[in-house]
Amino acid sequence: MEVFSSAGRLWDEISGITPRSRFRVSTASVDGAPVESAFGLRVSPDQSLADVNHSDLIFVPSSGVMPDEVMQRHAVLLPWLVERHAKGAMLAAVCSGAAFFAEAGLLDGRRATTHWGVADAFGERYPQVNWCPDLLITEDERIFCGGGVNAATDLSLFLVERLCGRDTAINCAKALILDMPRIHQSGYAILPIARPHADARVREFEEYLNANFNQKLSIDSMAQKFGMSRRNLIRRFKSATGHLPSTYLQMIRVAAARRLLEQGADSLDQVAMEIGYSDVAHFRTLFKRHTGETPSAYRERYRTMNVAVG
Repeated sequence: MEVFSSAGRLWDEISGITPRSRFRVSTASVDGAPVESAFGLRVSPDQSLADVNHSDLIFVPSSGVMPDEVMQRHAVLLPWLVERHAKGAMLAAVCSGAAFFAEAGLLDGRRATTHWGVADAFGERYPQVNWCPDLLITEDERIFCGGGVNAATDLSLFLVERLCGRDTAINCAKALILDMPRIHQSGYAILPIARPHADARVREFEEYLNANFNQKLSIDSMAQKFGMSRRNLIRRFKSATGHLPSTYLQMIRVAAARRLLEQGADSLDQVAMEIGYSDVAHFRTLFKRHTGETPSAYRERYRTMNVAVG
């Protein structure tokens, strides 16, 4: 609530500029009655679900470890989420809140992340979901998921940047004394979030990939550059980050492509060339694999969104 309410407002107030709030934020519970979080935070919502008229973005918080009793108590939320998503709303959830999306069938065949502590249990309960707990943030067909509870700030800033632009998100982060989303390179793309590791050599390699992603790179040449055998580089990188170097590089390139497409790039061939691919068909395949939609559809969606937000 603080991130979205502060976007376009708090930094301007601090800077002596006339503020312009970018979001209208309200809270709702199933029946409009006060609710209490799993750890005792009491919230008096503005309205009930039935009172919500229009919503562009719905943010579902964490609900503890999500026992069956919690799901049953919030059963009315499931069809409501399905209806809202069908009407075009974006849905976001952090930590165990993603279970509501999965229970409603909204994540079937889609990528999602959640807290690592519940990932195995969710995987068993919702096997039709492509769970990616190594990612801090996932996006698939207007459904956004964040990892642990504190990933709410990352996901919120990610969405502020996606909807309002990088400058607004940076100023919001400065005003709230927050780091920008823990995602390298463009600051808003869904990049692989490595597990915490102490392999300084691998961190150096990650930085090299982020700085040179648009160059012609091969595992053999990079292994030679970093004084390792091909086999040792792949093994060591996967062990430290949880990703193969090739997959990591693909995700960085897709991240850069997103920025170009969000800015309205007309030529997909040029976008592919700028991020390091000479084969535009291969680029389309990889882009859809990592984002869930084609480059053309992605560009059109954000062109429309930019007009609506502007």
